[in-house]
Amino acid sequence: MIYLAKTNPEETIQEHTDNLLINLKILRKLYPDLKVNWDLLYYACLYHDLGKMNSKFQLHIRNGRKVKGEIPHTILSLPFINVNHLEKQGFSDRDISLLFEAIAYHHDRSTDFSDDEIEEEISIMQKELSQFHYEQLEGFKFLDDCIDEDYYMLNTRTYQKDKDFYKYVMLKGLLNRLDYAASGHIEIENENNFLDNSLNNLLLNWKKQDINSDWNELQKFMVENRDENIITIAQTGMGKTEAGLLWIGNHKGFFTLPIKAAINEIYKRITTGIVDKRENVGLLHSDTFSKYLEKESEVEDIQDYYNKTKQLSLPLTVCTLDQLFDFVYLYRGFEPKLATLSYSKVVIDEIQMYSPDLLAYLILGLEHITKVGGKFAILTATFPTFIEDKLIERGIFFKKSSRPFIDKDMLRHSVKIIQTQLNTDKIVGKFSENKILIVCNTVKKAQDIYEQLNKSGICKEHLNLIHSKFTKHDRAEKEKEIMKLGDANNTTDYGIWIGTQVVEASLDIDFDLLFTELSDINGLLQRMGRCYRKRQYIGNSYNCYVYVGDEYPCSGIRDSENSIIDIQIFQFSKEALLEGKVNGFLTEEVKLNLVNQVYSTDKIRSTKYNIRLEDTLNYVKTIDPGELNKHEVTKRFRNILNVNVIPQPIYDQNIDIIERSIIEINRELKKGENYQTRKKERYQLLDLIRSFTVSVSFRETKSYHSHSKVIKLGKFEEIIILDCNYSYERGIILQKNKVEKLCTSIDDVMDAQIW
Repeated sequence: MIYLAKTNPEETIQEHTDNLLINLKILRKLYPDLKVNWDLLYYACLYHDLGKMNSKFQLHIRNGRKVKGEIPHTILSLPFINVNHLEKQGFSDRDISLLFEAIAYHHDRSTDFSDDEIEEEISIMQKELSQFHYEQLEGFKFLDDCIDEDYYMLNTRTYQKDKDFYKYVMLKGLLNRLDYAASGHIEIENENNFLDNSLNNLLLNWKKQDINSDWNELQKFMVENRDENIITIAQTGMGKTEAGLLWIGNHKGFFTLPIKAAINEIYKRITTGIVDKRENVGLLHSDTFSKYLEKESEVEDIQDYYNKTKQLSLPLTVCTLDQLFDFVYLYRGFEPKLATLSYSKVVIDEIQMYSPDLLAYLILGLEHITKVGGKFAILTATFPTFIEDKLIERGIFFKKSSRPFIDKDMLRHSVKIIQTQLNTDKIVGKFSENKILIVCNTVKKAQDIYEQLNKSGICKEHLNLIHSKFTKHDRAEKEKEIMKLGDANNTTDYGIWIGTQVVEASLDIDFDLLFTELSDINGLLQRMGRCYRKRQYIGNSYNCYVYVGDEYPCSGIRDSENSIIDIQIFQFSKEALLEGKVNGFLTEEVKLNLVNQVYSTDKIRSTKYNIRLEDTLNYVKTIDPGELNKHEVTKRFRNILNVNVIPQPIYDQNIDIIERSIIEINRELKKGENYQTRKKERYQLLDLIRSFTVSVSFRETKSYHSHSKVIKLGKFEEIIILDCNYSYERGIILQKNKVEKLCTSIDDVMDAQIW
């Protein structure tokens, strides 16, 4: 009798289990010191799919349709576990109980079946067992009894937050990883045996240009402390990316940043300037597949590359925080991610950019990671001292460099504080075949400044605007344009770019003059890092003009939850600049002192920012493992209050291609059509349609015209066609006081999206 475990291609239970055991050997060879009972994991692999032998599952898998009354194979695998054999092997009752639970929950399935129904299905399998032969199980006795209640009680997860919690996470999480890898016919891990050599080659190339080239003090510090959790502060231009990679070395690693544009840039740097083989480095964010499609000619098998990235199998991955740290909610199926991080090293950059919610998730994530054996390194240009205290409070241990890595002799910024709202008065007079960057707190303010400069007589071809309310396609084009102008080696082009927070993090751009609103001291220093990024300033005037507001705060700052920065932190930052009489050159040391002054634990303690941070920390801790599903967590983790829309003008311009694509996306698989080819083509079409979208906050849309149409992509995803103005120059323009509301509730919007 042939008992199938998988189709497309067909694979028997025995063949699938053999693939798990092959991957188990690979994992154990690469990471022999993992905090897991390897022998127990072996038995988990052996038993996990035996319940697929039941007749209803076999009918289901052959016909492609679920059979009425079908009991999940995860439950029906449990009676196969030979308890007597395991006890003779020396496993404790608790070990065996954990094995039962790891197998029972290795997929998230409904267990709403009576004992009688389960026992009836077991008795049917007993009759068929004589037809099942597997050499790995020769001599084992099965199905002598029904489920042993001493070891397993249906719907009861006895591991919840007890002393064996992490034992269970490792056992179940690695079983999942092995199962996914075997099902995808990929290796569970691609060994990192190249990064040290790649970095050495990078240094050798530098030496060819300058014989005295060497790793700097920061980079040497990271090499010397590879086995430690690290927190270190280093100014812009110190080579933090190389420092983080040196700390990871020939080890599995993740590099996290807060913004996709920054991640794309780091991924590009690593894959084009450091490592030889692109497929050794993964890119993980919500637009991964579209970025991979851009490099399809450089990759042997793009689908395989994408699958390995999603399954965290690659040696090095650059990713957003939400792709990695959502496990803190302990949702159903979180275990593979945390188990993977138990043998990984995580680099965290730009920590100052995280909201209180995301910072809470980061802190909780580091707490879990360190408990299972993983390592972290926080590399940042500024590090608020209150975060250090939060980590210590939670028992997260680390080594901090004895001093920040800064160049005390380099003076990059001469600062003028202006106690008014940001305006164009000085900007017009300062523009003269140079590069000017203007950073606003809100999209509306950026659009207003753009319009004012457009009317000032400055040639329109020298004016550019970038913010979050452009279509994905236009945003990508604008990122390329600002990177081109802002390239330090570009000495011929000039112009003015107006932007928002999207230009703050890790964009390697270098402008001559900065005009910016104050958000907070951290944001200000990030913005200053885009002006004279790595150059000494030798001018007699100022190169950074900081507008701190008048009797009113700067745009986007208000005493409400909608403020872009806690209003108290804004006030602390403004006071620090004014009381410190900042005027003229600002040394790197003074910049860090300003951060410490504003972000001391004593000052932050009373802010709404801290209250929200503590509330999030406490709330997440109350959630039981398995209480939430992945979809619920994605909404909470990303604090999703945005909807994807296609502006009406963009829809009208592209209506034919959009409608043809929708038909192709929603059609069924044709007979004889290759599944993987179809999947890739569908991804491409979805990516095309999403390139026309803009992410708009639900709060804003409540005051604007409702959608004229909703397009449906597959079973779950909907995109709204929004009646609004749009242009490549300004982005989306929402007009107030139109009649209808967009949706009846936030939940309606969020449930309609795939995030």
